[in-house]
Amino acid sequence: MEESAYVNETLGQYSDWFYATAITVYAIAMILFLASLASARFAKIEQAQERELVGAGVGASDDRVPGRVAGPAPRRAAGERLGAMAYPVVWVGLAAHLASIVLRGVATDRAPWGNMYEFISLTSIACVVAGVIVLRRREQRPLLSFVLVPVVLLMFIAGKFLYTVPAPVVPALKSYWLAIHVSIISISSGILLVSGVASILFLVKQRWNFEADETAKGFAGGLSRLLGHLPSSESLDRLAYKCVVIGFPLFGLGVICGAIWAESAWGRFWGWDPKETVSFIAWIVYAAYLHARATAGWRNTAAWINVAGFVALLFNLFAINLVVSGLHSYAGL
Repeated sequence: MEESAYVNETLGQYSDWFYATAITVYAIAMILFLASLASARFAKIEQAQERELVGAGVGASDDRVPGRVAGPAPRRAAGERLGAMAYPVVWVGLAAHLASIVLRGVATDRAPWGNMYEFISLTSIACVVAGVIVLRRREQRPLLSFVLVPVVLLMFIAGKFLYTVPAPVVPALKSYWLAIHVSIISISSGILLVSGVASILFLVKQRWNFEADETAKGFAGGLSRLLGHLPSSESLDRLAYKCVVIGFPLFGLGVICGAIWAESAWGRFWGWDPKETVSFIAWIVYAAYLHARATAGWRNTAAWINVAGFVALLFNLFAINLVVSGLHSYAGL
């Protein structure tokens, strides 16, 4: 019996609204996190002022009086307050993003990742979820700004140039393997994107060794404070490694599931289709990263290899689907 082609256009419209809301909220959270990093100098200035007051003996005699507090009540620095505001904003964006994906699936009565627009949406939410999990510590949360940068860009490109109205998938994608293969690849890609961002920041810290200049003004001063208040190179390296440890086997599982689906649909497990080839290259690159990361003295080299994997993922996502013709082209737009 032919599958029903009914689409609930109302739910599809709601999905689009939630998608636009998610982009806006993510952008607001990104700006708040970046502002929290750039304004982190206020914490050091206030701490220095407090030390001067204590050194001058201000309020020293009041400390011994029960019920009396020496000096004004301590205030959180501006950067800390902005970071505390941004984190719940990310969760609001996640809720809107998840609602967009769920409504898209209900509207079309299928897994909501049957085209490029939907695939990028799923990859983006996986990237954000991975970010809020691995960066859950308060001192690491501002790093979410750098995770949200590619997410906002990807979602904007998908919504502006790759958008497709809610509709049933083409016959070639009407398989339960769509829900399995594409979801695993998308989730693993989101996790690996977080790893790539961490390695890029690691290389920036290693190459220029930024120190936060609290007195510098203008754009250069803001950039110095922004990068100078990043976590240590060791923390960024560990973050990148943890994400690859999780994302690499998932990505490999997704490639295997794709091969099984290819045998069912096309009669062969592997045919060196452009999408298959670049996916295999990306898998090899991440395997090389893990090997280099485990080799003493190769931390910088490993980070560059991880960045190469990051580039391969983005190339596979856009160039292969939109430029190169292959067996995966039917899911391009």
